[in-house]
Amino acid sequence: MRTQLTFAPLAKIESELLAVLAVDTQTDKAVDAKPQPVLLTADPAIQAAAATVLASGEFKAGANETALLHAPAGLAARRLLLVGLGKQVKANANSVRSAAGTAVRFIKPRGIRELALSLPVHELIPPAAGARAAVEGAFIGDFDPDTYRSERKDQSVESFTLAAPANSGKAALETAFAEAIIIGESQNFARVLVNEPGNKLTPTLLGRRAALMASEVGLGWEVHSTEKLRELKMGAFLSVAQGSAEPPALIVLRYEPKGVTSSPVLGLVGKGITFDSGGISIKPSDKMEEMKTDMAGGAAVLGVMRAIALLKPKVRVIAVVCATENMPSGTAQKPGDVQTAMPFSPDKPGKSIEIINTDAEGRLVLADSLTYARQLGATHLIDAATLTGSCVVALGRINAGAFSNDEVAWAKFDAALAVSGEKFWRMPLGEEYAELIKSDIGDIKNSGGRYGGACTAAEFLKVFVEDTPWIHLDIAGLAWSDELKPYIAKGPSGVAVRSILEWVRSY
Repeated sequence: MRTQLTFAPLAKIESELLAVLAVDTQTDKAVDAKPQPVLLTADPAIQAAAATVLASGEFKAGANETALLHAPAGLAARRLLLVGLGKQVKANANSVRSAAGTAVRFIKPRGIRELALSLPVHELIPPAAGARAAVEGAFIGDFDPDTYRSERKDQSVESFTLAAPANSGKAALETAFAEAIIIGESQNFARVLVNEPGNKLTPTLLGRRAALMASEVGLGWEVHSTEKLRELKMGAFLSVAQGSAEPPALIVLRYEPKGVTSSPVLGLVGKGITFDSGGISIKPSDKMEEMKTDMAGGAAVLGVMRAIALLKPKVRVIAVVCATENMPSGTAQKPGDVQTAMPFSPDKPGKSIEIINTDAEGRLVLADSLTYARQLGATHLIDAATLTGSCVVALGRINAGAFSNDEVAWAKFDAALAVSGEKFWRMPLGEEYAELIKSDIGDIKNSGGRYGGACTAAEFLKVFVEDTPWIHLDIAGLAWSDELKPYIAKGPSGVAVRSILEWVRSY
């Protein structure tokens, strides 16, 4: 998608469609109080063109509500689209992100390939934040998952122009605009990976895609397989991989900015199960096809690394993605087996793990990956994984789960959410949860039972980070959407890319 930032008057912008945002300024809470839509632009030509529809009550400026006007008088654009942000008091940059995505989703099936969007003028939405959100939203809205349709009709938007007021601070807007393109493209990069079927994205092929991306953007990279895992004594990771005919892939990416040699070193770890059948503890057949998405955490980490390489923050970053399939076979591990995880140092034995449920495999591959990231020098850790159904039961598909053992690291992540607009809810850790994963035969077991499953899974991972500041993101509920929304297609969401990126940049 071609992108452009312009400071030209809205009325003079030639485009197939010009989108202008609006809010509902009604503050009366009475049941019969009528919405009062107000456009977020001072341009008199836009105000005049939309006056009739605003006065009619047809358009209420509800969140992501639209109204289309053809051949608006006084405008060079051929169509004018009004997009609502909802109540004025709740309008923020994330509202703009959704509205921009809504505008893109609105025009795609109508054969419109050019879109100009007016940057909203609103006291609660700083211009730079609004510009970044608008561009990100446009890229997110432009993605569709129908990659393999034999008669696919590409409806991608060819041109997106962000129109800003002349007095809104050119330098800051240009920076925000350029950054947003990188972030939007990187989130879509992750979504493309998550969307791939298991036969089209095996662990080996995921490693190749990661290496290609790393080479293109200037990251250091290594991709290893079974032999290296054995050398590193990654017994937990290997135990999951042993049931599949496909070899595993240990993907390592490095970002080393010039002139930065000191701490911190941030370690990003992603679960990369390219297909999860559950293993011997096999899943129900219903919705099993969606288990191609069990590598969404790994995809998010790869998307973040792409953005980091292009945005060039002054902090060192290591990424580890553990990719394998979890399959039932004659070589698959069994409930009751005991595996030994990777030791952190040669003089310290690895933890022994009793396998209670082979479908609790994500924590096994993450255990060795977190240990390896620490061994490579990571001083702070964050992991992303579609880890537990329990987290979805607890939080629904509205918030993703987050856990942390460090208040400073968490404060930075919490602040990052205000920028990313993503919804994460912090959940508890504690000795009571740790007790539930103690094993009678080994050190720990990979399932603490039905209750508090997201918390016991996080406690399992905490064993392998020890005292390293760490955040765990359980994104199982938000990695894939079964619902078509006004601003984003059904399918992979790319959740956690923006939030992890902002966490990294905070250092």
